[in-house]
Amino acid sequence: MATTIKMNGVNHTVDVDDDTPLLWVIRDVLGMTGTKFGCGQALCGACTVHIDGTPTRSCITTIDSIGTSEITTIEAIGKTPAGAAIQKAWLDQEVVQCGYCQSGQIMSATALIAGNKNPSDQDIDDAMSGNICRCGTYVRIREAIKFAAQSQRQGG
Repeated sequence: MATTIKMNGVNHTVDVDDDTPLLWVIRDVLGMTGTKFGCGQALCGACTVHIDGTPTRSCITTIDSIGTSEITTIEAIGKTPAGAAIQKAWLDQEVVQCGYCQSGQIMSATALIAGNKNPSDQDIDDAMSGNICRCGTYVRIREAIKFAAQSQRQGG
């Protein structure tokens, strides 16, 4: 069935079954491979995208549940002020090790600082609790989030 979704500011018409996970539409139909498959059960966070600004696990979100919502993927998150700050902080703080989980981590971290310009350690832990990093870069992730939030507070 043909469905139109708005992703990264562009309307896309896709011909998939209504119960097709958004992740497969993003990766296999639209060819945007930045969003990763991890567990397929919304437990690891690798597939995180934003739906109307809210971090959402795309592996369990069906295409028919999207409606008129705006989807943002890792490919476009850097166009937002919070996303640009997080991506810069990720590089400056050398967060990435293997990198597989990082798009999901960045999507969750961006949503956090977009809504909270001065997150506490507990705020960070709560926002990031659904994102697993097998390399264990959690300390660097926390520092990068703090760095990005500070940068946002200082206007850049």
